[in-house]
Formats: sequence, C-alpha cells, structure tokens
Amino acid sequence: MSSTREGRGAPVRLGVLGCADIAWRRVLPAVATTPSVRLVAVASRDAAKAERFADRFGGAAVTGYENLLAREDLDAVYVPLPVALRHEWVGRALAAGLHVLSEKPLTTGSGPSAELLAEAERRDLTVMENFAFRYHRQHHELRRLVAEGAIGHPRALMCEFGVPRRAPGDIRHDPALGGGALLDVGVYPLALAQFLWGGGLRVGGAVLERGEETGVDVRGGALLSAPDGGTAQAGFGFGLHYRNEYTVWGESGTLRLDRAFTPPETLRPTLELRTGSTAEDLPLEPDHQFRNLLDAFADGVRGTAPVDTSPVLELAGLVDRVRRSAAEAAAV
Repeated sequence: MSSTREGRGAPVRLGVLGCADIAWRRVLPAVATTPSVRLVAVASRDAAKAERFADRFGGAAVTGYENLLAREDLDAVYVPLPVALRHEWVGRALAAGLHVLSEKPLTTGSGPSAELLAEAERRDLTVMENFAFRYHRQHHELRRLVAEGAIGHPRALMCEFGVPRRAPGDIRHDPALGGGALLDVGVYPLALAQFLWGGGLRVGGAVLERGEETGVDVRGGALLSAPDGGTAQAGFGFGLHYRNEYTVWGESGTLRLDRAFTPPETLRPTLELRTGSTAEDLPLEPDHQFRNLLDAFADGVRGTAPVDTSPVLELAGLVDRVRRSAAEAAAV
C-alpha cells in the first residue's frame, strides 16, 4: 500500500505490534494528541494485554501480530518489540505493504538493517527509528549555537546515559531478545554524536562489561573520533544512578544540557553556556519530541517530506564497530 492509499493530509492509520512499556508510557499518549496519526489497532500475543491497551488508547484489540498485519484498514505500524524480533516483524510489515515506525535501533546490526531498508526502498515504503530526541528543539538550538561560534571551535563531546538496575526478569537481560545496555541506552550517546558531529565517526576504543548471570553487556563506554579531529566520549549502562546529559566542549567555552533524551513535554529546558569566567543559563520553550517525530513520520508516509534513513545505517555500523573494539580490548 503506497502513500496514496491514505490520501494526502489524512491521518495515518496506525497499528501497533506489541504492548511494550515505551508504547504505554510515551508513544501512544503522543499518538492520542497528534492529529497526523490515528490509532486503529493494537496487537499482542496475550489477548488481555491487547485489551488493556485498547481500553486506554482506543482502537481494536488484536491477538497475534500476524492478524494485525492482515488488516485492510492500516497504513503503517509501530513496532516496539524487543530488538532481536524487529528484523522479522518489520520485514513482515513491509511485505504486507505497511510503512514502519520502529523502536531503536532498527535491528541488532548493520546487515539486517541494510536488508530492511533496501526492501523498504524497493517497495517505496517509509521506515523510521524512534529516536525522538532528534525532534526536540533543544538539540537543534544547541547545534545552532555551536555553529554560530558560541563556544569557539567544538573539540569534544561527553555524553552519559545510565539507568538504575533492571529487574531480574526484564527482557533487557535476555541475550535471545537482543538484550544489553549497548542496544538499550548506549545507542543514544552514539546517535547524539552522529547528530552533532555528523557521519564518518571512527571508534578509537570501547569497553563492554558483561553480567555474570545473563551474559549481556550491562555497562560500557566508547571513544569516538570525527573526521575533523573532534572526539566523543560515550558512557552508558544499567545499575547506575539515573543520568542522561551531555556537554560540548569548545576552544572558548562549553554548552551543557541535562535531561537530554527524556524531557517531558512540559519541561522548560535550560542550556548552560560557560565562556571564560562567566556562566549563563539559556531558557528554552517546552517541546513535545514524540509528537514532532510522529508528524515527521506521517510526512514520510504521505510522501510530503521523505525520511532520511542514512543515520540508521550509520548508527548500525557504529554499533558493530563498538562491539568489535570491545571484543578486541577484552581479548588482550
């Protein structure tokens, strides 16, 4: 089904494959207040879960993912399934002629991601990763200030995203489902480095600490370098004091942003600018990054503003290189 099926300007008719926590807390509440998309159905392998989501957000409750993909009243699907399941179900959604908004990252590595993007291009379908932070004005404002020379030539980025310990049965501890800190929280600092530094990032070194009981990585870090000589230090993990912030360090100052990836839509962000001996807090207006992302996805589905998928492949390749670098370090 091409972008002409739903009619230009009409709400994109959305189905949901999987009743994940991120869908309940952030994405579906945003769908409910975004006119460019309309929830039609929610699917789960557990009928009670599907009913619970449908009761809160509307739409039909569907038992079984394949039954949702067989519906004739959808234009697109949102896929918040565990990362190891996304290759199969994003592929099946594309085969059904549906556009896809996928949780991030799209798959566990560059090979599967490239395969899906090639299939989407062949079918003239939109695929987007749910990196909502890219659609919040605070990062664009920071990038504008850097470009205008507010801190001189930027030389380094330091970014951390860590969360408290996950419960023992959490899917992020399951290697069969693509668990681990790198694919859950580590991709955020890596994607931010791409957003600020651009493509062509190299991995100078990386470390992944693995949990003894689960075998998945629970904490880690990476040192990246950009073609212009700038560096990025990324830290991430589970079992840490909650933290998601970053600092851009230039030749004449720094810009710092707290709550970088998870700001509520009511938050008035503040950029901290330090130059010389002075410090200034720059207040920004609240923004709704999930609504902005949904609007961008709808534009991609309609064909009014194509979605750039190059960051998807760049990030997948960067994740692969971080893994290789960490494996080499562990083998020494």
